[in-house]
Amino acid sequence: MKKITSTPLLYFLVLALIFSCSSDDDTVVDSDDDNGMEQPEPVSALNLSDYDNGSRVMMQAFYWDVEPRFEWWNTISGKIEGWANVGVNRIWIPPASKGQSGGYSMGYDPSDYFDFGNYEQHGTIPTRFGTREELEGMISVAHDNNIEVIADIVLNHNSGGGLEYNPYRERDTYTLFDETHGNASGMFNRDYEDFYPNSVSEYDPPSLFYQETNLDHHRERVQDWLWKDENSVAKYYKNVMGFDGWRFDYVLGFEDFVIQDWLEEVGGFSVSELWDGNPEIIRNHIDATGSGAFDFAAFYTMEQAFDRNDDLTELTNDQVWQTHPEKAVTFTANHDTEKDDNEDNIIASENKLKAYAFIMTHPGYPTIFYLDYENPEFQEQLNKLISIHNSLATGSVNIIYNDNDEYIMQRNGDGNNPGLILYINTSGNAKRRTITTSWNSTILMDYSENSSYYPMADENGEVTIEAPANGYAIWSVTE
Repeated sequence: MKKITSTPLLYFLVLALIFSCSSDDDTVVDSDDDNGMEQPEPVSALNLSDYDNGSRVMMQAFYWDVEPRFEWWNTISGKIEGWANVGVNRIWIPPASKGQSGGYSMGYDPSDYFDFGNYEQHGTIPTRFGTREELEGMISVAHDNNIEVIADIVLNHNSGGGLEYNPYRERDTYTLFDETHGNASGMFNRDYEDFYPNSVSEYDPPSLFYQETNLDHHRERVQDWLWKDENSVAKYYKNVMGFDGWRFDYVLGFEDFVIQDWLEEVGGFSVSELWDGNPEIIRNHIDATGSGAFDFAAFYTMEQAFDRNDDLTELTNDQVWQTHPEKAVTFTANHDTEKDDNEDNIIASENKLKAYAFIMTHPGYPTIFYLDYENPEFQEQLNKLISIHNSLATGSVNIIYNDNDEYIMQRNGDGNNPGLILYINTSGNAKRRTITTSWNSTILMDYSENSSYYPMADENGEVTIEAPANGYAIWSVTE
């Protein structure tokens, strides 16, 4: 995959020049006015498959409380070929092992790391998602379509064990995990010594979940069972089950060395859920672990720009992709942000496609949320955005113009790849703006097909482009 560069200092110097030289009312015209220009005849679009930039996108292949229960692995299996055909190269699935909630568990209350729906415990043999056989079948279908399967790994909190007296807490705790207490596989049996505090670790780290069953990763046997031994969670998931990478859940609940050691032991693609809007905190985690991370800084930037503050100047805020483009996993929604009771951490549906246009054209590794892709109002446009991302979204970033309701950005391309220009407009009227591009003496078109306008860039690269009301267009050259 080609390396995409975006130097933060240059990025903001260019931005400063834009704000100092541009005026919002000098070149904006209504879209039904050709501004005295002759409209060129439509010409042939580029064949985007000829401009494969090596980039792809990931599908989050679930949502909270997926239905129908016990059928999810089969549901995914039936969609994988279609996802592969449009340019998806990885699917992220929910935690696949048995949780305390049994057939109702989304997997984030892990009890038996090695029960994939083949042991009877917590009131069920299959997990909420199906049987082990169906999971292995789904993974096989994915591999047949050149798609990697990313396992969601919950490494700090456990749930569903039996009661035992815990001398370090001086009371009974649910810290006994064995064949008859939430660990029917008999692998990685645990007791109170494996959780904080214990005879080795007095420290009791803060955790939002299951404080008394927070695994102590400093203990040698915990490390052996999680990633070191041949039958460890990491090696069993990779070598026996066939998982290709990792999504580390709630990394604020344990120390960076856990992920660093895990990846040194088994490798594979990885992305951390570090839910914090501060990009420096996320960058520090990336540097310390070697793992990728979800770009929550970009998510909150988009939420503020499109929803909360309705101000596109916020799209230039500090984001992880600006400095770590190959490690920043960008997204517009996930299973947590889209929960029914969520009011504060969500990008509104009417702004979703603009947010997807942003992440599909900027550096980073975009993720598509399952329910967004299944939305019939979104899917056709998302397929176009994936195609644009996998072809023309390459090269350095140049912010051409930005104000409260307009954002124009150019990816400068790479070699024979011409790159693209993204024009977002959140006003109630269609807009046009005359800009200077790196293209000259060529006709442009909107590859998102939200505009049927075909402007001509002159010999100096000057061209007037447009964006529909409360929408976007993605411009590039034609044949």
